[in-house]
Amino acid sequence: MINFIVSYPVVFLTLVGILGLIVGSFLNVVIYRLPVMIDCVRRQDCLEFLDSKTEFHDEVKCYNLVRPRSHCIFCDIPIKIWHNIPIVSYIMLWGKCATCKSRIPLRYLIVETLACILSMMAAYEFGFSWECLSILIFTWFLIAVTFIDIDHQILPDILTLTLLWIGLLASCFNLFTNSHDAILGAIIGYGFFWLINALFKLIRHKEGIGHGDFKLMAVAGAWLGWQILPFVILCSSLLALIIGGGYLLLKGKSRSMPIPFGPFIAIAMWVGIIWGFDITQSYLHLMRINLLIVPGI
Repeated sequence: MINFIVSYPVVFLTLVGILGLIVGSFLNVVIYRLPVMIDCVRRQDCLEFLDSKTEFHDEVKCYNLVRPRSHCIFCDIPIKIWHNIPIVSYIMLWGKCATCKSRIPLRYLIVETLACILSMMAAYEFGFSWECLSILIFTWFLIAVTFIDIDHQILPDILTLTLLWIGLLASCFNLFTNSHDAILGAIIGYGFFWLINALFKLIRHKEGIGHGDFKLMAVAGAWLGWQILPFVILCSSLLALIIGGGYLLLKGKSRSMPIPFGPFIAIAMWVGIIWGFDITQSYLHLMRINLLIVPGI
């Protein structure tokens, strides 16, 4: 079976695309429920700290990524299995709940489509390999943190720190970089943003970068190595300037309005791990700088 999949790339890409759709459907659950779960834990911690006798309802206590089963967020009616098929169900239902006809957020379709397309791109680039499996996990985590940051402006530790440890583990097998460069990358990635934020706070007397962004940049260093960090920082900053600045300008918002930076880091990280080594080498060659960057060595 494995030999058949390896022999026919189209079959492999198709299977990865289907897997991406299934995972994308689950990612929608993570994006919606994880922030609620985090909020519940925080409130429970506050009640315990205040020694309050108030307790959560049983429905809240059992709220997680599995329970309760998928349901419409407007009418609370459980979603039938055939109404939960990625992309197909959204199109067949015209983007509306089958029961109450409320509009289903377009984000559900976007997440499933992104998970499918990006998974297939990663599979096409790396083929049937451990690198491909690692990139798929990397991609799915980044999709989750991106949309959670867009919705709630938080980067959950359970996602960023898990991805950090997976990146360091991958470096032990020299999948994308070696352990030495990965550890340095994590330290430098976190430390650079921490230093920028400290200077900003010293000058403006307020936070300029969220602490979750520190950790996400550490993830970039752990997966890509310290050599690719300049590319990630430059690319994410340009994206934030163009997209974020354009959004504020079009909406007439104040420049002091906070904009989630995590999605821009995530985009730069994904581009960096797929093409960053080639882009960096081309740039250095253009600048006539002979610095060899070889992934996995």
